[in-house]
Amino acid sequence: MEKKDFEAWLDNISIAFLSLTDLQKNETLDHLISLSGAVQLRHLSNNLEILLKRDFLKLLPLELSFYLLKWLDPQTLLTCCLVSKQWNKVISACTEVWQTACKNLGWQIDDSVQDPLHWKKVYLKAILRMKQLKDHEAFETSSLIGHSARVYALYYKDGLLCTGSDDLSAKLWDVSTGQCIYGIQTHTCAAVKFDEQKLVTGSFDNTVACWEWSSGAKTQHFRGHTGAVFSVDYNDELDILVSGSADFTVKVWALSTGTCLNTLTGHTEWVTKVVLQKCKVKSLMHSPGDYILLSADKYEIKIWPIGREINCKCLRTLSVSEDRSISLQPRLHFDGKYIACSSALGLYQWDFASYDILRVIKPPDFSNVSLLGFGEIFALLFDNRYLYIMDLRTEKLISRWPLPEYRKSKRGSSFLAGEMSWLNGLNGQNDTGLVFATSMPDHSIHLVLWKEHG
Repeated sequence: MEKKDFEAWLDNISIAFLSLTDLQKNETLDHLISLSGAVQLRHLSNNLEILLKRDFLKLLPLELSFYLLKWLDPQTLLTCCLVSKQWNKVISACTEVWQTACKNLGWQIDDSVQDPLHWKKVYLKAILRMKQLKDHEAFETSSLIGHSARVYALYYKDGLLCTGSDDLSAKLWDVSTGQCIYGIQTHTCAAVKFDEQKLVTGSFDNTVACWEWSSGAKTQHFRGHTGAVFSVDYNDELDILVSGSADFTVKVWALSTGTCLNTLTGHTEWVTKVVLQKCKVKSLMHSPGDYILLSADKYEIKIWPIGREINCKCLRTLSVSEDRSISLQPRLHFDGKYIACSSALGLYQWDFASYDILRVIKPPDFSNVSLLGFGEIFALLFDNRYLYIMDLRTEKLISRWPLPEYRKSKRGSSFLAGEMSWLNGLNGQNDTGLVFATSMPDHSIHLVLWKEHG
């Protein structure tokens, strides 16, 4: 048939086809298909795929594609990445979707990262770590062996763990290698804190001492308490050391000279914790940048302004029961904005600007659970059997890790949390190193460490 005649025939056929009902059109197509050979069927198949399978991610503007993708959950998006290279490229570059998914998992977001493919990789890493936490496979254990008597005091900083023992020694350990870096002779340590040059110890002999790591020499001795010193803290910038004692007092000392600047009274129980911290919020009683002293006993937390003034007055006393019927667990968290402490009634969080109770978290069977660390996203807790991680956004326990029969301490000095930055959100780099340490009946130190990413 000539081309002109074919075109005229095709126009007539098209007009006639359009006048048919849907059923007649289907019968016509079926008849034509039955008359077609392999060449015609292949042509039909190729064109049908183009007409019926429209790739909307390829056709739509990128901004509109990103908007549509935001309505899908991350697991569905990962499945969609398998459709084609184009889909994988578009979905992987949808930064907002993956950042939101990471935030929902408790992951920190660094908005300065410009790589559009970065956050999908972060999400894949995050989902693996969260699965390990859920399956109780995120940690591993180790031990430090070297003391010959009971270990009463622990302090952790920047990958180093200090231990003070009844064997009249203090040791500094590299947690990553398990090696003892320094070992010096001291008095019996009830509390320890250190930096690169020195070690400060509180003792059952009612004194505080400062020691030089490199030589082991005692560089300062602080005498004045009439009971064991259970907690110490210091600040080189202020040249101040504070100590809490079984004599119910808190003493403020000049760190460089050993002179007692002030004795703070008002506690009616052993002072088991003192914390020096810079305030980060404004209130009628303090401003951002002011140094604050917190002291805690079995029932109360007292807040003091810190300085060289002699007549220092307590700013506020916090408790969980007016009749002192409910005791506080021997751990205290203060980051300059919030105070957190656990009790038999639950985990209490106070706003430091107003001193109001923000919330009380009451997980099941909380009576024996103690607080180790408190952040913006997670809290680290433990009891006689397990170490727990709580998601503070949902107030649900998301992971636990079994603990051995460790030394029990009413003062809370023989156990501690390790790295704490991950409590404000994981980021793929801060889930390393020490999670928890406690002294054991055999005088060793039991360590719980983050397991490397799989």
